[in-house]
Amino acid sequence: MKVAHFFTNLENNRVQCLLCPHQCIIAEGRRGTCRVRKNEGGILYAQTYGKISSLALDPIEKKPLYHFYPGREILSVGSVGCNLHCSFCQNWSISQASPENFSLREANPEDLASLAHRNGSIGLSYTYNEPFIWWEFVYDTAQLVQKKGLKNVLVTNGYVEEKPLRELLPWIDALNVDLKSMDDDFYRRYCGGTLSPVLRTIEISVQEGVHVEVTNLIIPGLNDRRELIEKLVDWIYDLNPDIPLHFSRYFPAYKLDNPPTTVSLLEEVYHFAREKLPFVYLGNIGGGKGNITFCPACGREVVIRRGYQVDASGLSGNRCRFCGFSLPFYN
Repeated sequence: MKVAHFFTNLENNRVQCLLCPHQCIIAEGRRGTCRVRKNEGGILYAQTYGKISSLALDPIEKKPLYHFYPGREILSVGSVGCNLHCSFCQNWSISQASPENFSLREANPEDLASLAHRNGSIGLSYTYNEPFIWWEFVYDTAQLVQKKGLKNVLVTNGYVEEKPLRELLPWIDALNVDLKSMDDDFYRRYCGGTLSPVLRTIEISVQEGVHVEVTNLIIPGLNDRRELIEKLVDWIYDLNPDIPLHFSRYFPAYKLDNPPTTVSLLEEVYHFAREKLPFVYLGNIGGGKGNITFCPACGREVVIRRGYQVDASGLSGNRCRFCGFSLPFYN
């Protein structure tokens, strides 16, 4: 274990964690809501520092990041735990696990940075569970990755306080933020959190020049109302209309058994969002227009995705090969 950052001492050997908006007050011997930050003797420890649950070389499109080094692979690593407890979590066996209930392997920042460098990866993606609750390990590792000329990617729920976010962002190149809904009540009822910190994370990351893409999992009967989709599209448009927006298909998982999202609903949402945003994508449905990047200027197909097979021949650098229009791509 490693002494955690972002906590303050209270009376009776209690501590208050200041990493995320929960700001858990933790008695001695207990842990915060994330399950991985523990008070021992009045000191808060990061229990999963150097402990990993998963390690794989993934297509960058799997994050999903569609405008960040398309067609390349990235070494992906995760641990356990999460500071949200979504009843529909698609990865609950890892994110809702405690360290003692999962077979974790040891890993250190130096080894992961070297492994990413040796495997032809563009860098390291912190994913599978919530990376912000792994803050100390991500911070230490990301600096070494950057020194090797590689990229750091977070796949996150965005539920973090501003100070730790700003301290980590200089080492981060791209984020995909899972924005669950534009309804605060949805966050409280189904995720155990609130909306505004997630919006603030996205805003700050964009302002700091980090590449950001947003994913919204569409759940029938819960967050699929037209006014919520309109609110999301308008909010992204006002922040930066070039932000890629991914609408993803829900399947029953964990504690929620609502029926799967219909493809027809996703296609309806896609066409509506495309009236205002140039870069809209559909996840968990296979092929189709929802996996293609169209040039906003000439309308030609510049990146075609079939599963994780990517044809980016329509790009010349970050420009449309057909008309020369500059697109928001990192490649």
